[in-house]
Amino acid sequence: MAKQRFGQHFLRDLSVAQREVSYAQLTKDDVVLEIGPGEGIITRLLAQQAKKVIAIEIDNRLVDKIKTTLPENVTLLTGDVLSVDFHSLPPFTKIVSNLPFEISSPVTFKLLEYPFSLAVLIYQKDFAQRLVAVPATKDYSRLSVGVSYKARCRILEDVPRSCFSPVPKVDSSIVELIPYKKPMFRVENEQFFFKLTKQLFNHRRKKIKYTIKAEYGSTDNLPFLERRVEELSPEQIGDLSNILYHRK
Repeated sequence: MAKQRFGQHFLRDLSVAQREVSYAQLTKDDVVLEIGPGEGIITRLLAQQAKKVIAIEIDNRLVDKIKTTLPENVTLLTGDVLSVDFHSLPPFTKIVSNLPFEISSPVTFKLLEYPFSLAVLIYQKDFAQRLVAVPATKDYSRLSVGVSYKARCRILEDVPRSCFSPVPKVDSSIVELIPYKKPMFRVENEQFFFKLTKQLFNHRRKKIKYTIKAEYGSTDNLPFLERRVEELSPEQIGDLSNILYHRK
């Protein structure tokens, strides 16, 4: 039985699991990270195609249930992925997971701090739409900006909620993430860039001059002052960040 506090919704549809794994284009050279293997439906498919699978599961009960049923090339670890040091793991090349909904944002940004070639991940559909959103759309957010800075992202297919148990309240999507070798555009300080992005989107309906005035004082000679952040591209937010960072 799934535990609500872990946000568990187990994928039951084998055909969806097979398609998710096929999107990863695995070879016998790949070491795959899986977050939240649950009952192991994806894990077993990964093990058939990859050299090694590293699966991290927070629920001790599930670990005990599946640990004796998995192939020898699967390493099953117990722990909270948000607390795991990825550098302590064997280097992985790809990531394939049905992510727990509650940690979608923090785990995505954590993954993008680590080198890998490709991730195929199941997210809530509304979260996936925010990942790929472009300026001047209702789903465009600081998530859209932050991820587009780090990786190319696209939705591969939508997955009906009926494919999971217990059935969640919303549908899901399979998403492909391919990290850039270098960020999409240059920022002087990533921490400041992400902080500014959050500040601006906290007041997304205001012209940015008001938020900058409140947070940083002078707005002299800054670009985009009469526009709202939802109208700016990630690169333009990066340009604004660079100017403000040097004024600190």
